Amino acid sequence: MADGNISNVNPDLGLTDAQVQAQIKSGHKNTAEQSLTRSVREILQDNIFTLFNLINVVLGGLVFYTGSYKNLLFLGIAFFNTAIGIIQEIRSKRQVDKMVLLAEGKINVVRNGEDVQLRPEDIVLGDIIQLGRGDQIPVDGEVVRSRGIEVDESPITGESSTISKAIGDPLTSGTYLIGGSGKMLVTKVGADTFVNHLSNEAKQGKDTSSILLNTINRIIKVLTYVIIPLGIILFVAKLYGGTGINRAILGSAAAMIGMIPEGLVLLTSMTLAVSAMHLARKKTLVRDLPAIETLARVDVICLDKTGTITSGDLKFVKAIPMMKDVPAAEVEKVVAGITYGTGDGNETANAIKDAIDDPQLKTEKIIPFSSERKWSGVGFSDGHDYVFGAPQFIFKELSPSVQSQITKNAELGYRVLAVAQVDNLDPRKPLNSPTLIGLILISDVIRLNAANTFQYFHNQDVDIKVISGDDPTTVSTIATQAGINRAQNSIDMTTVQDDDDFGEIAAQNTVFGRVTPDQKKRLISGLQERKHTVAMTGDGVNDLLALRQADCGIAMASGSESTKSIADFVLINSNFDAMIDVLKEGRRVINNIERVASMYLIKTMYSVALSFIFVFFAMGYPFEPIQLTPITSLMVGIPSFFLALEPNFNKITNQFMKQVLVISTPAAVCIVGYIMIIEVIGLVFGLKYEFTSTLCVLLTGAICWLALLMVSRPMNRLKIGMDVLVLAAFLLIIIFFNNVFSLVSFFNKDIWLYAVPLIATAYPLYIFMQGVIARVLDRREKKRQASAK
Repeated sequence: MADGNISNVNPDLGLTDAQVQAQIKSGHKNTAEQSLTRSVREILQDNIFTLFNLINVVLGGLVFYTGSYKNLLFLGIAFFNTAIGIIQEIRSKRQVDKMVLLAEGKINVVRNGEDVQLRPEDIVLGDIIQLGRGDQIPVDGEVVRSRGIEVDESPITGESSTISKAIGDPLTSGTYLIGGSGKMLVTKVGADTFVNHLSNEAKQGKDTSSILLNTINRIIKVLTYVIIPLGIILFVAKLYGGTGINRAILGSAAAMIGMIPEGLVLLTSMTLAVSAMHLARKKTLVRDLPAIETLARVDVICLDKTGTITSGDLKFVKAIPMMKDVPAAEVEKVVAGITYGTGDGNETANAIKDAIDDPQLKTEKIIPFSSERKWSGVGFSDGHDYVFGAPQFIFKELSPSVQSQITKNAELGYRVLAVAQVDNLDPRKPLNSPTLIGLILISDVIRLNAANTFQYFHNQDVDIKVISGDDPTTVSTIATQAGINRAQNSIDMTTVQDDDDFGEIAAQNTVFGRVTPDQKKRLISGLQERKHTVAMTGDGVNDLLALRQADCGIAMASGSESTKSIADFVLINSNFDAMIDVLKEGRRVINNIERVASMYLIKTMYSVALSFIFVFFAMGYPFEPIQLTPITSLMVGIPSFFLALEPNFNKITNQFMKQVLVISTPAAVCIVGYIMIIEVIGLVFGLKYEFTSTLCVLLTGAICWLALLMVSRPMNRLKIGMDVLVLAAFLLIIIFFNNVFSLVSFFNKDIWLYAVPLIATAYPLYIFMQGVIARVLDRREKKRQASAK
């Protein structure tokens, strides 16, 4: 075979090793999928080259100009924060990358006449790929063998209707096989494939939006417009106000350093990365970091019965003849003939293959199973056509006796399927005169921990909705046995019209049976319209539309490649119990970041306020850069990293700004108030700058420590120990390193003459201000709710 010439490839033999090497040498090799995690280079760039780091470097240069080299210590803190973030994210990346290898699906390729499993990047031009229902088509090609291949091309066309493919028809990368099986010849690889021209949305689904990150980014955006101009104005005001250039630089640098909430964005992204690492260790792959936060806010989880409530290990129970002259053995023979003839590989087909041998019946027509049709069929060479699937989709109407038989077995928890003879089988036309010849009973087993898992979600006020293609009576029975609340509220979706209110249907029912893929999507959309945050779990191609629609998609690793490619999470062990860990991680991230964010914003708030005030005052800014270092590192930086990673699985309140403001605003107001009092005292009594700045450091440190105590609640021994240690370290700095930090001696009795009374009043004033601000915020919230109504 000449390089690039693929017209003479035998579909049964595929390429030889020599041909594969020739294609690789010619550059006709596929490319690897984009990594789920950022490269080490990207992590370094994104953490180092930030606006705040640039501001820090510029300020460092100006401070260096003054010759006050000890005031450059703030650069060390910025470097330390950045280094921690980089190290943690790289560690998390490595753990997640290991999980990707476990979750990565292999592609069945024919080479040297044998089936081999390859990664997508190992495919070459001219390869023969085996395709089955649920597979995502990895590269462009054309059909060379077909057993009723049907493709969903919605990623390309936007239409969810299925398209039948015959031999010679093109297949486009990024689309999904939703019915049948066959083989394709690879005609394009790498950059030439259509999937490389698609937006990421077609492959990965829509980007998950993080409320937490969006809120923090809005704060950062506002600060970006404030920090630089305010710093410049302060510097000019001090310079022209008679302050020397060195003092003006140090004061302006201290103000700008104080305004930067260094570490807040870093801490948030690092905490999400660490959560992804924790989940990876528990065999859950996170494909999109903000999805951890989204899942924590979920109040409805939609799931299929198989693989979540039940183990998914289906077993053939028996065949029930429904015609006098047809014995059970004949019904089994027909069912086996249909199953082996279509080549279906779903759970039901596998259960029948495990129980019944291939009767070796010759087929002339094949219609593989489809989620939309809910039946499969064959035309045997004896001229008889049969179908096998959901009774409600084969028959427009069932007789009372047949319906009674189905209901009786469904109430016992069996999946009941029908075998019928039809005339002139054609997938493009409705079934013609179906005649019931028998019913098939399939059993499923409830997972061991299912009841405990569903009870946990119930305790967390998360509703469970079971959306299944099975009979609603069967699903309702199994859901009730698994302990799902209100599982008796079930509905047969074949009775629902397209113009019905799906939001109302979704709200009133818990179990939905005989659901089509489009109905799954509409049920989720109906819940979202009612302001619910919805997660969807799935493992089959029939779940694709619903997974895309949901706020958060969860796929089983045992499921199809198509579902895994668009899900936010992949459960490596296909164990739904892992969802508890994901929910907990999300809540830990949100609750902890909400708490520690207030610590960062205290410094930002009082620095912005003081900068505005001191523009109009003749006196110098109350801090030097080095004096903020003990407060920034001991009262904010170090404790926040510990607090952000502690267990905290309380329910999400969605009141990020309120919680932040209730702690940070009273602290910032108190600090600004006390600093102004100290400056006035300094003017009245003629106190030196070093004396008043030491008082400012003591009061600021004391109030920030009070805020740390508030953030640390509820207390435990570890948090008490941490709070005591940082206070002790703060005092040690004042006692032994006062000269380094431009502070007066700890043993100067005059400093305590002023400091003790001021510190003594700080706690009651802080609590009073907190109460005032909480009442103001509550009134605003009530007004907002009233206007919304």
